[in-house]
Amino acid sequence: MTVSTRDPRGGAVPRSSVKDVAAAAGVSLGTVSNVLNRPDRVSPATRARVEQAMADLGFVRNESARQLRAGTSRTLAYVLLDATNPFFTDVAAGIEERAEAADLSLFMCNSSNSAAREKGYLDHLAEQRVQGILVTPVDPESPTLDEVIQRGIPLVVVDRTRSRPGVCSVSVDDELGGRLAVEHLVDRGHQRVAYVGGPATIGQVRDRWVGAVGAWRETGLPEADLVQMATAALTVEEGRRAGERMLGLPTRRRPTAAFCANDLLALGLLQHLITSGRRVPEDLAIVGYDDIDFAAAAAVPLSSVRQPRQLLGARAAELLLDETANPAHQHERVVFTPELVARTSTLG
Repeated sequence: MTVSTRDPRGGAVPRSSVKDVAAAAGVSLGTVSNVLNRPDRVSPATRARVEQAMADLGFVRNESARQLRAGTSRTLAYVLLDATNPFFTDVAAGIEERAEAADLSLFMCNSSNSAAREKGYLDHLAEQRVQGILVTPVDPESPTLDEVIQRGIPLVVVDRTRSRPGVCSVSVDDELGGRLAVEHLVDRGHQRVAYVGGPATIGQVRDRWVGAVGAWRETGLPEADLVQMATAALTVEEGRRAGERMLGLPTRRRPTAAFCANDLLALGLLQHLITSGRRVPEDLAIVGYDDIDFAAAAAVPLSSVRQPRQLLGARAAELLLDETANPAHQHERVVFTPELVARTSTLG
């Protein structure tokens, strides 16, 4: 059957078929198929004639049909947690680089931190027979991930770890990251520090707090002087709200420094302080987490715990590609080491 589309003038434009190409080039259907799928089997002269016929007819191969026959696609998918956070788009860039090198496409989905939305995407991607899935899950222990694995679809957990076996994961040592942030602030002379963290349901928020508490206890300072300020989300707006709450405290109870669970919170806090006429770091020193590009470009360059964002994505993609191609693939749990990058927001 010949499929028609509409041209801008309103007329029907027939979409050329393989039969049309074969007729125009004066070759068999098998020869056209070889040009599309096994070009090394066709002589250069014949291949050139077929390719010219394709160009003249405006022929576009039906990739969906080919993938359906093959039982899988040449597409990877990344279900990211929050497309508004540059950290995850940087991770996606690392994945995309490896996918492109393997001549694969990358399809990205944004779960918006919703378990239901994440499940919907994972089910849809399985139906589309993607070659493999990378996911930064809302809950790394979710049975939804087990369902994907049971379907035989290679899956890698990104920026999370999973206690259950049978899956690769790539993450960063967030307890160490929390420790580095607090140690830096204590080294700068701060004795009252706030941890501005998002919902405790997020594993990284908990891990960074655990690291911060561990470092604080080793100083011998009163535990009450490391204050946990929870936020509803890891966003700039929540950082501004945390700033309002912090400046509303009595001076004697107000922290002299803040460690934020990510850079978006830190940037919101920084913004509120500046608009309120406060000085950073003189009135409040700030350390963020992730070291996104906006951290160094802020009005007051932001100290931050750096995660290797693109490397995180690239390594996850490498593990996924190996699993799709290597029957002897061994699952790995890769953990990167963070580093503290000190800038004006703590150094002055």
